Amino acid sequence: MRVVFMGTPELASDILRSLDERFEVVAAFCQPDKPVGRKQILTPPPVKETAEELGIPVYQPKGFKNGKAAQLLREMAPDIIAVCAYGRILPQEVLDIPVYGCVNLHGSLLPEYRGSAPVQRAIMDGAEVTGLTAIMMSAEMDSGDILDKLEIPIGEMDTELMMSKMGEVGGPFFCDVIEKLCSGLIEPAPQDSGKATYAPPIEKSEGDFDFSRKAKDIVNLIRGLSMWPMASFEYEGKKIKVCTASYAETEGEIGEILSLNPLTIAAAEGSVVVGDVIPQGSRRMSGTEWARGRRFKTGDKVFS
Repeated sequence: MRVVFMGTPELASDILRSLDERFEVVAAFCQPDKPVGRKQILTPPPVKETAEELGIPVYQPKGFKNGKAAQLLREMAPDIIAVCAYGRILPQEVLDIPVYGCVNLHGSLLPEYRGSAPVQRAIMDGAEVTGLTAIMMSAEMDSGDILDKLEIPIGEMDTELMMSKMGEVGGPFFCDVIEKLCSGLIEPAPQDSGKATYAPPIEKSEGDFDFSRKAKDIVNLIRGLSMWPMASFEYEGKKIKVCTASYAETEGEIGEILSLNPLTIAAAEGSVVVGDVIPQGSRRMSGTEWARGRRFKTGDKVFS
């Protein structure tokens, strides 16, 4: 079976590896290379690196409006186009090219969390279960007929761990769905759009918090934004990014340091046990190390 794959980030890279083991992947499409870091070094996306490692031709069109990419796809004559976190909506002329259509693997249990940040939004909302949904692609974002779903418990995982888990189980799941679809063993089922919820792109400002919020909400925010932009609070005019955190039932005044080891800060309805932090202009360190460097004592406040 001739498969064209479209995807960009690490999760999609994991899916590509599974597809390459089961099918003839004739091409991989991903977003163009982008400048990364303070030095703005032009960096290829994970899917490009993986495809090159596997010997799969890579294409990085800036869009599909001029028809060139669509024509290229017609010449490839794919049986199916498999998509995961590509980052572009495919026009109808592309959807019509493959014999069995275009199939998308989405990081939620559709119709919940349609959009570009389903994993982050689910964790930020405190959801206990999320998953993967394979759908037939349509011109409207994430609204196509459902082929199959796979539930994945969230537990205490942050976004990075969830993405890793989805990549681990999602590849074999997606391959099985594609095989069944092309063998006529799956009947696509329409989504109930009346139950749809949405997961818009993450804005950098969403990471800002203070300890007047509920402790569980703060911890979910930290977990959900662990990859980017990371949640942060402000102390003496500088941002303190919080890499990891957990919830505790201990109570105190808002912003009060209840313990130094581990660093535990009271919020509304509980407290936040701070794991690692990145103080503005400094390196990553434990919350305990940061607090000791500031000469904090139990009972001091980081918020007023």
